[in-house]
Amino acid sequence: MRSQASAREHLSRNLALGALIALFVLCLAWELWLAPTGQGTLAIKALPLLLPMLGLWRYRLYTFRWLSLMIWLYFAEGTVRATSESGAAVWLGSLEVLLSVLIFVACALQVRQRLAAAKAP
Repeated sequence: MRSQASAREHLSRNLALGALIALFVLCLAWELWLAPTGQGTLAIKALPLLLPMLGLWRYRLYTFRWLSLMIWLYFAEGTVRATSESGAAVWLGSLEVLLSVLIFVACALQVRQRLAAAKAP
């Protein structure tokens, strides 16, 4: 963990990491227990969410950057499923969209804060 991280950087990192963990749990629970599609094989979609967790924990700027791009895949999936399915999948898809947007905003804030800090004397 970086010792010079400001309170805002801690907040945006913790927000991104918490929302990422929540999205991981949501994806697993959705496909395995709450509203499984088929035989639960879609739960594999949660595995790519494990990759950025360590990078976020260690304040890796590169991880925040590529996660802010990758997360749009989950946003798109949540949007499609929230608008095309019925029952619990509507709420689960909406929650996936909300968490995806939260992760994107937190990553964007982290990158912006870090770049501004690097430019400051």
